[in-house]
Formats: sequence, structure tokens, C-alpha cells
Amino acid sequence: MQKFHVTATGHSLNYLPEYMAGRLGLFAAQGLEVTADVPRPWDLVLDELRKGEADAALGGVWVPSMYRDRVRRYTAFAQVANRAPLALVGRGVQAEGGFDFADLRGHTVLMKGSNGASVGLFLKTLLREKSIDPLDVNYIQDLDGAMLSELFVGGMGDFLLIDNLSARSLVARHDSVSILFEAVVDGEDIPWSVYYGESDAVTDEVLDAQERFCFALQQAMNWIQAHDAEEIRDDLVALFPNAPADVLVELTNVFRAHRMWTTPSVNRVGYNRWQRGIADGFLVPEPLPYEAIVDDGPASAAAARLERS
Repeated sequence: MQKFHVTATGHSLNYLPEYMAGRLGLFAAQGLEVTADVPRPWDLVLDELRKGEADAALGGVWVPSMYRDRVRRYTAFAQVANRAPLALVGRGVQAEGGFDFADLRGHTVLMKGSNGASVGLFLKTLLREKSIDPLDVNYIQDLDGAMLSELFVGGMGDFLLIDNLSARSLVARHDSVSILFEAVVDGEDIPWSVYYGESDAVTDEVLDAQERFCFALQQAMNWIQAHDAEEIRDDLVALFPNAPADVLVELTNVFRAHRMWTTPSVNRVGYNRWQRGIADGFLVPEPLPYEAIVDDGPASAAAARLERS
């Protein structure tokens, strides 16, 4: 059995295909012993890659993008989340009459910044796509999401942008707040979470392991799509013991219905969209071509093998 270690920037419901590939024995069937850790602070994933302690990092493609041609080269070989797992929460009265992103003008949005840049980048991308100047909105984004959630319920700010699971759990506990927008439903495709490794460390053996990893990941995605989340209620509770079980089941089915999990191949259209947002956020001078960051070979080979099987 070949060891394959993933160092992840978080433990999230949108990573479910990886977790289920392990629980269903799909990685083992490919001769892989897949393990994972979530270092704190999150950027230690890069140290684990550099030291050879991890075979892949799981996180946002904005990291390989901003490091490219500056510090080190990283190559993304798969994606797990095809949509942003974010929700915009407002106070109950704001939901009356519907929500429009223009409503954010002149108001303050709380959004976590302690675990990377992706949340702020995505919101500002959405605003630009809707012809709204991000400078017309105020932000508090240098704090932890749990802290901001407490402060929002206590009266700070006007809107809160957090992950879907936290948002739905918050709404379940507090009648005073409601979800106004869920990116998985209305935010369109974007390669939110990708697996990447050191470009200089790629060998034929590494590519073979990545292909087998992608094969099992695709099998898990297909399995999840074919089974109502109620069938894995116990798995979800075991994976996320602090979240309400009914919320976990309901949200997993929302993810299933709205293209959260499609294929390990990095979505090219979504990639180009995200690169525009990354460049507009000044992390890169201009959007980087798909092939500069992504090697779709392992995922494509896995898809072809799965189709033949």
C-alpha cells in the first residue's frame, strides 16, 4: 500500500468526496493509504510540501497562482469543490422583498480573513461581475469566522459571509438572522478547492499516484451523487460532530443538487473566472493561463480509465 498524505487548509463539508473515498475503501482499492492533517496556521501546508511530508496540499488555487514565478512553483492536479461553499447572512428583516447585491452598498460585511484570502476575493469578484464597485462596500475581514459570527449576532456589521455549514447552523440557532444568498446555488462554477503539489517534485511515480487518487475521488463523487445524503447521516455526524445532523443532511443534498461535486478535472471556465478575480485582488499582475497552474493529465487519465471499466 502506497502512502499518500494530504495537508489541508481546513476540514470542510465541500471536501466530502475525499472523506467518503476513504470511508468507502476506494483509495485502498487503488493501492493508496490516504491520510490527512489540517495544520495551524493554515500556511504550514506549504512547509509540509517543501519538506516532502505531504504529497498534496488541499486549498485554494490562488496560492499556487501568487507563488508562481515569485517563490516556488506548484501545480494543481485535481479539484474537489466546483463551487464556493459560502453563504451571505443578513438580519431577518433584510430577506423581505428579496436580496440584491446592490443592497451591500454603503454597508458593512463581516467575512473571515484568518484562513486565507479566498472569501474576500470571491465576494469582490461577485460584486464586479454585478457592476458594483467593491469600494462601495465596507469590510471587516481580519478575524476568525466563529468570532465574527458571534459579533454579528450581537449587532456588529450589516451582513456576514461565512461557509454554508456555519451559516445554516447559525440560522438554526438564531431566529434573528437569515440566509440571503448561497454561492453553491447562485454563485456559478469556480474551482474553489484544489489539490496541488510541488512542480519540481513531479515524477512518473508521482503522476501515477495522482491518477489513482483522482480515480478514487471520481468514484466517490459519483457515489455521493447517486445516494441521498440521508443514507450517510451517520458518516456526516462522525465527520462533523459539532453541526446539527439535519443541517448536515440538508446541506449535503443542496451541494449534490448544485454542482459542488462534478469531476476531479479542474474546471477550465471556472478557473478563468477565478483568475480574473485573483488578478483584480492584486495577487497576480494578470490572470494566469490554465496550463501555467493546472496539469489535467492525472484527472483526465483517471476519467478515461473509469469510463473503460
